[in-house]
Amino acid sequence: MADRRRTSRDLPDDAPVFIISVAAELAGMHAQTLRQYDRLGLVTPGRTGGGGRRYSARDVALLREVQRLSQDEGVNLAGIKRIIELESQVDALRERIAELTADLDRAHAELRARRGPSTALVVWKPQRRR
Repeated sequence: MADRRRTSRDLPDDAPVFIISVAAELAGMHAQTLRQYDRLGLVTPGRTGGGGRRYSARDVALLREVQRLSQDEGVNLAGIKRIIELESQVDALRERIAELTADLDRAHAELRARRGPSTALVVWKPQRRR
């Protein structure tokens, strides 16, 4: 059996692996800025048993987006927090729509199976917005 070492590609994007100094360097920020963003609820890193912050690759990407919105777009921190909240809600709604669409497809398949091939079933399906 080959010696298989874990690489960053083996870890999920939300695995809390970076200490604050590494996350700050990856995001191009000062560690104190990351602490402030944590206090404001903009980015919420994982915590160790002793309370130390651990950032994931997803957290680092979010930190970069916060920096872009602030510096390039001129959005204040309260506005950035609201944008992040709304994007999270949109993502959750998209997931829910996918679940409901799959449930509806299964129900249609069951109904078609019960009715048999000779009976046509007309079903309204809403257009998906992208």
